Amino acid sequence: MPSKKPLAQQVVVITGASSGIGLATARMAAARGAKVVLAARNEGVLNEIHGEIERGGGEALAVITDVTDRDAVEALARRTVDRFGRIDTWVNDAGLSIFGRIEEVSEEDHRRLFETNFWGLVHGSLAALPHLKESRGTLINLGSVASDVALPLQGMYCASKHAIKGFTDALRIELEEEGTSVAVTLIKPAAIDTPFAENAKNYTDRAPKLPPPVYRTEEVAEAILHAAENPRRDIYVGGAGRMMSAAQAMAPRLFDRVGRTMIGQQLQDKPAEHREGALYAPREGGNVKGGHPGYVMRRSLYTRGSLHPLTTAAVVAGVGFAAASLLGGSRRH
Repeated sequence: MPSKKPLAQQVVVITGASSGIGLATARMAAARGAKVVLAARNEGVLNEIHGEIERGGGEALAVITDVTDRDAVEALARRTVDRFGRIDTWVNDAGLSIFGRIEEVSEEDHRRLFETNFWGLVHGSLAALPHLKESRGTLINLGSVASDVALPLQGMYCASKHAIKGFTDALRIELEEEGTSVAVTLIKPAAIDTPFAENAKNYTDRAPKLPPPVYRTEEVAEAILHAAENPRRDIYVGGAGRMMSAAQAMAPRLFDRVGRTMIGQQLQDKPAEHREGALYAPREGGNVKGGHPGYVMRRSLYTRGSLHPLTTAAVVAGVGFAAASLLGGSRRH
């Protein structure tokens, strides 16, 4: 797939733009000259971010959008075209999680999570496609390392990310067979220091966290904007996530044993707070960073290397060696 137009000439729509990865991507895209459309549920925060971008000399549009509502997402696409005339890149970032054992979580909560993570992304993809076909643009969907592996305590989140991968891969094939020039990229972050844990609904009695290593939010934003200009099939953010995916593919049953250690790695030694999260209503928003209690890696050398073709082979070989070492260590243990 050939490169797309420079970011400074693009109109970029971002769902989930009020915090975390979406907010980091919006700020970075605006700083690089893109016209940015901010979509999320939190009107007050969106207006603040809109004002911040325009005071900095950028162009932005804020559209209050609940991605579970197909009509609202269609309206987001129409308002973007009405304002800027086209859509060049559409980023489906909105999503959240639930911490709790699958049997303990209510069906209502499970369904709400799937409505947001999976159906919200489907709504965005289908609303964007007619416009992306006209602009020969790019669709970027946020999956996760959980698109490939399963994390205990986040079972339905993992299921939604597996579903996103299946949907995205099938859509890509159909578009290629159709002969369109729309690029479709799936981004698979590892653990990222966003307000993810704070925004998740929590069924446990302890504050949740993500298992290390945890990477800086801006690493994902960099990968998203790279894909907007240089289409890629998929991009892993964080060498640890790529290693986990490779290990699971090489020896899935053995990796299940490794996965059992993830339960303790997702719980802090302090009582739970804000247990409802943002499943049904937005929280305060406006934060790129989360409250991860441990070390946060500033960059992923794996991801930086994998985005440049001359180093990709060496990076992939290194990941394969690391995955084999991980599994070998598990066998000895």
